[in-house]
Amino acid sequence: MKRNYRFILMYDGSRYYGWQRQPDHDTIQGKLEGVLERLCGQPVEVIGAGRTDAGVHARQMVANAELETVLSPEEIREYLNRYLPEDIAVREVKEAGPRFHARYNATGKSYCYTCFDGPIKPVFDRKYVYVLEKSPDMEAMREAALLLRGEHDFRNFCMNPRMKKSTVRVVDQIYIEREGDYIRFTFHGTGFLQNMVRIMVGTLLEVGWGHMSTARVEEVLRSRERQKAGPTAPAQGLCLMQVDYD
Repeated sequence: MKRNYRFILMYDGSRYYGWQRQPDHDTIQGKLEGVLERLCGQPVEVIGAGRTDAGVHARQMVANAELETVLSPEEIREYLNRYLPEDIAVREVKEAGPRFHARYNATGKSYCYTCFDGPIKPVFDRKYVYVLEKSPDMEAMREAALLLRGEHDFRNFCMNPRMKKSTVRVVDQIYIEREGDYIRFTFHGTGFLQNMVRIMVGTLLEVGWGHMSTARVEEVLRSRERQKAGPTAPAQGLCLMQVDYD
């Protein structure tokens, strides 16, 4: 009999074409389904809490899948970690209720975007940070971030121009903190559109460099045109930190 299992995993997304399964490309979902099919002897569909883009990382992605196996959750985790590539790891496997759905049941997500503006190249962190050519004004970015908090139509912070579903989202927390040569942007919200966090970071950096005023950020929020927002920050600086459930 099939049972529904909940997975918590982490991955370095550097060499993957994102989460979602794609023909002829390595993806996180594809790798997981491949190993689970080997374990169960039949095709398995893995449902993720979201679809991280190519090059984006995760410390706590949540997923679920229905499996027919005699192995315990601990044995499933050991099997996955034995056969998955070294840049994907399963932290936890638990049996879940039959109605648990990793995407539909999620109530919030946290992302962290990391920038580096030090004088010496971050050789060992280069795959996980956006290296800035000049330092931004932290206070100006924090002031602009206040405008992005709350419930807004974030259509112009989305890379999908054909988005048919609602583009209204709630971003309830944005923190911008410096630790030495590292600047970390932390976002928490009910959900995020395609590239939304990266576009918000790109917009805030434009403010920090004096290329955009806070008044312009208000104008961007009122508009429905993608080109009025800032550029999309590179993928490697973004990491999914947590997915919330009731």
